[in-house]
Amino acid sequence: MKKHLIILILSIIFAASCKDNKEMAKPIGIAVQPPVAKKKPHTITVHNDTRIDNYYWLNNREDKEVLEYLHAENTYTKTVMQHTEAFQKQLFEEMKARIKEDDTSVPYKLNGYWFQTKFMAGKDYPLYIRKKEGLNTPEQLLFDCNEMAKPHNYFKLGGISISPDNTMAAYSTDTVSRRQYTIRIKNLNTGEVYKDEIENTTGSITWANDNKTLFYAKKDEVTLRSYKIYKHVLGTNSSDDIEVFHETDDTFNTFIYKTKSKKYLVIGSSSTLSTEYRILNADTPNDDFKVFQERVKDLEYSIAHFNDSFYIITNADNATNFKVCKTPETKTSKENWQDLLPHRTDVLVEDIEIFKDYLVVNERQNGLNTIRIISWNGKEDYYLPFDNETYNAYLGNNPDFESEILRYGYNALTTPSSVIDYNFKTKTKEVKKEQEVLGGVFKKENYESKRLWATARDGVKIPISIVYKKGIKLNGSNPLLQYAYGSYGATIDPSFSSIRLSLLDRGFIYAISHIRGGEYLGRNWYENGKLLTKKNTFTDFIDCSKHLISEGYTSKKHLYAYGGSAGGLLMGVIINMNPELYNGVLAAVPFVDVVTTMLDESIPLTTGEYDEWGNPNEEEFYTYMKSYSPYDNIKPQNYPNMLVTTGLHDSQVQYWEPAKWVAKLRELKTDDNKLLLHTDMDAGHGGASGRFESLKEVALEYAFLLDLEGIKH
Repeated sequence: MKKHLIILILSIIFAASCKDNKEMAKPIGIAVQPPVAKKKPHTITVHNDTRIDNYYWLNNREDKEVLEYLHAENTYTKTVMQHTEAFQKQLFEEMKARIKEDDTSVPYKLNGYWFQTKFMAGKDYPLYIRKKEGLNTPEQLLFDCNEMAKPHNYFKLGGISISPDNTMAAYSTDTVSRRQYTIRIKNLNTGEVYKDEIENTTGSITWANDNKTLFYAKKDEVTLRSYKIYKHVLGTNSSDDIEVFHETDDTFNTFIYKTKSKKYLVIGSSSTLSTEYRILNADTPNDDFKVFQERVKDLEYSIAHFNDSFYIITNADNATNFKVCKTPETKTSKENWQDLLPHRTDVLVEDIEIFKDYLVVNERQNGLNTIRIISWNGKEDYYLPFDNETYNAYLGNNPDFESEILRYGYNALTTPSSVIDYNFKTKTKEVKKEQEVLGGVFKKENYESKRLWATARDGVKIPISIVYKKGIKLNGSNPLLQYAYGSYGATIDPSFSSIRLSLLDRGFIYAISHIRGGEYLGRNWYENGKLLTKKNTFTDFIDCSKHLISEGYTSKKHLYAYGGSAGGLLMGVIINMNPELYNGVLAAVPFVDVVTTMLDESIPLTTGEYDEWGNPNEEEFYTYMKSYSPYDNIKPQNYPNMLVTTGLHDSQVQYWEPAKWVAKLRELKTDDNKLLLHTDMDAGHGGASGRFESLKEVALEYAFLLDLEGIKH
């Protein structure tokens, strides 16, 4: 059970626009001129404050002129980067070569079957299989995504939900990359796909225990907010489906799942800072759901069921870092909750897993993950040992209460990912699988990782996880890529990446700045990086940059910054505030037009974001938001070299934000540095769907950075 059930990371020169617009872009030292977007003034007045948006017209993906402009930008990017195409191919092939193509996940057992995911050499998409009872029995192919993807430029298999009697699989697909999934049902005995078809869903499906009733969440057609829960009966038309819940508060999303005990169906409603659940016995799907604990402003909780009780992770009673409570299944309201693990100011509770003899708690202390094991009989309470200075440990797939095995995952910046089974009784662990890094070159002992602490301008210490190849000299000459996210309480853990080796082996240092806005150092770390304290996120990153420079890890000539989505907002702010610190910036699907987006309630996700950024319909939040919004604060000055990527069908950060941002930067920037926009015309927020296709975008990004460093191969 996750504490956050979420909580969101993209051909022709536009000659006509150049002719129509007298403000030609300045050359950047190469023969080709960049496209210049037309200026069509659009007035936006709020709180007696008027803004003129000259590029608002780009907000229409159906407009031919808009598509021509995006194609022109793609052509320009391709032209500017043409001299690196062979290098991009080399990078792509070496990154791909490190990945085991014929790979299989560690199997897990559920309801009498062992389930696995397989990848085949030369194939982009996975196969989903199961084996009855034992691992040595014949495998049954459930889904071959390679075949399913053939007719589509983009393909994503969403949720797979097996019926309780194991005879049917409800599954969902997205072929546009807007995260609007269509649900279908497959007979696993005959292979027949039933006529049942349900469109515009979140992709998650939950079966009742009768093997014929299933529940799903529907999305609003315009905002894409998941706002209604429906009940579907096998063999009926989806137009006859029954609405069982309507989330009318447009700052909340809704979802449905079944407890690990299989006893309860659970409808959840979630905003950034409040949650509410409804429960129903899964044996009686036609009854009404009952509210578990009604929503209260700033009350967050999540629930798990075991035996005759519910277990709750909550911030109730000022438990800022969350605590674990227990309550009888017949008395679920807050006044009945009893503390099981009290709140601690220095430990963040992130997740729990329940077994018949043990409670396992995933905690975070001083930024590092811990896994705590507590026996129900009170005789044992201990932590699994981890010996790295900076690492990532997390609970894995544990669907069986009766198991004496805990499955968890572990990796670090220098250590490939491992799936580990820990035996509660013998207190021994078995590494079931360690990620293979092919090619015969990688040795973890050739790399070094550490954790640094930078001092922010308000005196707060900001942790930085860093990795590099051993032997470098800290003389300021090293290229360094600094990454961060810093929003929604999302913690970016220091995880291993075989792809990243293409930078490390060419002399790059890689750093993750654990800035405020995430939860790396607890819930207060998040509280001090959102709403009216959001600027801490940006200044923390800048202060980390200055620390890395002052300590000799890099210099202004060799420092690069990277962020995506809300991390792209971060990139937009830092280049307005301190552009001189960075030689280059990568901004992926960047959320850069904050004020305009947050004022438009028709845009997907906007209303649900008010608790994160503030509601600009309130003047205090509008003024604060405008003071840092990247698009609104572009000014005539030098900017770093930049590569901006987006996806035409992005449902989280609409493509027009980076498109407008680049257009305005071109208009106002005073330098000759590179400014490139690449739009994936087939993809959305997560990029390309194929297993290796996304590596081509990484190869472009890496080639951009390496080229700026004069590294050609």
